[in-house]
Amino acid sequence: MNPAERALSRGARGACPSQEATPPAGTHVLCVAPMMAWTDRHCRAFHRVLAPHARLYTEMVTADAVLHGPAERLLAFDPSEHPVALQLGGSEPGALARCAALAQERGFDEINLNVGCPSPRVQRGAFGACLMLEPRRVAACLAAMRDACAVPVTVKCRLGVDGHDDYPFLRDFVGACVDAGVNTFAVHARIAALSGLSPAQNRTVPPLRYGRVRRLKQEFPGLAVVLNGGIRDTAAAVEALSWADGVMVGRGAYRNPWWLARLEQELFGTDLPAGPHAVLERYIAEYVEGALAGGVRLQDIARHLLGLFNGMPGARAWRRHLSEEARRPGAGVDVLAAAAHRLPEAA
Repeated sequence: MNPAERALSRGARGACPSQEATPPAGTHVLCVAPMMAWTDRHCRAFHRVLAPHARLYTEMVTADAVLHGPAERLLAFDPSEHPVALQLGGSEPGALARCAALAQERGFDEINLNVGCPSPRVQRGAFGACLMLEPRRVAACLAAMRDACAVPVTVKCRLGVDGHDDYPFLRDFVGACVDAGVNTFAVHARIAALSGLSPAQNRTVPPLRYGRVRRLKQEFPGLAVVLNGGIRDTAAAVEALSWADGVMVGRGAYRNPWWLARLEQELFGTDLPAGPHAVLERYIAEYVEGALAGGVRLQDIARHLLGLFNGMPGARAWRRHLSEEARRPGAGVDVLAAAAHRLPEAA
C-alpha cells in the first residue's frame, strides 16, 4: 500500500458523514501550496503535467479584487488543472460569500480561506494570519461561504501568532472553524510573527513544530489535516503521511519541479516521465502552444520553467537562454526548444 492509499484508508475511517460538501477522503494527499506571484494558471498547468494527482491552489486572491476587479482574469484556469482550489483573502462574510458563489460558477473544486499570510499589506486589510486572533469572525466568514455554495470550504492557517504560541490557541481556533462546518485544514507548522519579521523570514525563522499539527490530528481524528512547512524531500513527505491526511509542498517543488514529479511517483505509484525533456515536450503540446495562440506572452510562462533542469549539466545555460530570449516580442516555443538543446541530454 503506497502512502496515498494509506491516507485514503485513514481518511475514510475518520470522515464526518454529516458534513455537507466534504472533500472525498484522500483528495489532499499531495497539495501544491498557494504562492503569491508564483502559482498562476501557467504555473498550475505546468505542475499538473508533473503531478497528475496533486491538488493545486491559486495564488491568494482578495475578495475585493474578485468583486471589484478583473474577475474573469483572476478566476481563469485551464481544465487540466482539476482538482484546483481558489484561495481567498478577506474578512467580510458577505463579500466572501459572493466570491464563493462565483467560484462555484467558475468550476473550482474547493474554496480555501487564507488565515495564514503574515505580510504587513495583508494585515492592513485585516485578513490573513491576524484573523487567527478573531476566531468568531473567521467562523462567520466560513459559515457564510458554506451557505453560498456547495463547493467544499477549507482553511489554511498557522499554528498561531506572536503572543499566542501554544497548542490550546490552535485547538480553540480550529474548534471555532469546525463549529462553522469546516473539516479540512492545511496547517503551516510555524506561528506567524505579525511584527518584526518580513514575509520571507516568516517562512523560515519561526521554528517548525510538527508535533502540534500531529496532536491536532490525534485530538480531531475526523478532520482532514494537511501538513505544510519545511517539506523539501520525499522522505519527509512520506513520514508525515504516516499520521497526516496530506502534505502541502511549496517553494521546494517550485524551485525543483522534477522533485514534484518524483514525489508524485512515490506517493501514488504514477509512472515517472522519461525525464525533464519529456515533461517540457508534453507541457508545450498540451498547454503552451494554445496559451501563446491565445495571446499569452512566453515570458509569463517561461519564468515557471527555470528550475526544471536544476542540478543537471547545462541548467545554467537553460536558465540564461530563457531569461534573455523569452522576453523578446513575439517569442514562441522555438525559444523553449533552443534552450532545451543547450542541455547535453538533448544532443
